[in-house]
Amino acid sequence: MNFTIKKELKIGHLSTAYHTNFILMGDDKLERDLKIKVKWFLFGTGPLMVEAFKNGELDVGYMGLPPAVIGIDNGVPIKCVAGGHVEGTIMIGKQNYKPISQLNGNIYETLLQFKGYSIGTPSVGSIHDAILSYYLEKYNLKNDIKVKNYKQAEFIAIDMQKGILEGGVGTPALVVFARTILKSHLIIPAHYLLANNPSYGIFFHETLIEDYPELVFTFLQHHKKASFLLRESQSKAAEIISRTFTILNNNKQYVKAVLEISPKYCVALSEGYLKSTEGFINTMHRLGYIKEKLTRDKIFNFKFVKEVHPEVEHY
Repeated sequence: MNFTIKKELKIGHLSTAYHTNFILMGDDKLERDLKIKVKWFLFGTGPLMVEAFKNGELDVGYMGLPPAVIGIDNGVPIKCVAGGHVEGTIMIGKQNYKPISQLNGNIYETLLQFKGYSIGTPSVGSIHDAILSYYLEKYNLKNDIKVKNYKQAEFIAIDMQKGILEGGVGTPALVVFARTILKSHLIIPAHYLLANNPSYGIFFHETLIEDYPELVFTFLQHHKKASFLLRESQSKAAEIISRTFTILNNNKQYVKAVLEISPKYCVALSEGYLKSTEGFINTMHRLGYIKEKLTRDKIFNFKFVKEVHPEVEHY
């Protein structure tokens, strides 16, 4: 353990409304308990956060597993110490496309509607991109459906409005935002695309894990409380998030609509979370995103979450 005093904790996060960072940013309780200054940094994508970790600019990061896995595969010294949410990938389409519920739950038939058109998804290496790539490969549709990647998911909805795209794959927030600017609806809910898929995890730089384990424990205790709020008191959570995430202009109802689409919030690293991760690692390896099929011990550190969340997972 390092006995020097750490002066600040640098935490990276995304613009995803249902991540616990927006609750933790709502007051100074985390900073008081950590007894050090907390600095929050907004990133447009997970790959940019991985780059910041690589350059020693971050201690903690909220991000999806695929960009983190790519980083770990390339030697970035980070470990996932806790979960946060599962089933955070959905597909939307314009109003004239049938949802999967009207096509007997058949993903192939649902995607076939978009043959000859383009679907938008966040950056290459994001979990959304990885899941869409998996299905296009599985159903031999890679040459029939064009995928356009975006650094910000909001631009997917904007390009749908412009007629550049017919559909999009992204977080539940994409459903709600798209409805505000065009006639669109949910085409494939999260549980159809990939059950238990790890929407995001909490990553710590390995140096901080080794030198300041007490900071990891304290952070996860706050992360757990915030996850409980997201799961059990969504009105209160929406009020905090809409106030903290200033771009939302205190629009509590908008946030609440996002939180309700896939309300599977927990900090546990459940077996479903882990098996789903292994599934898309195989896909990423096959697609050439990573050189090695990484084992659990290379991605996760289970020590802290087992102590902070010993009870049954809540996903």
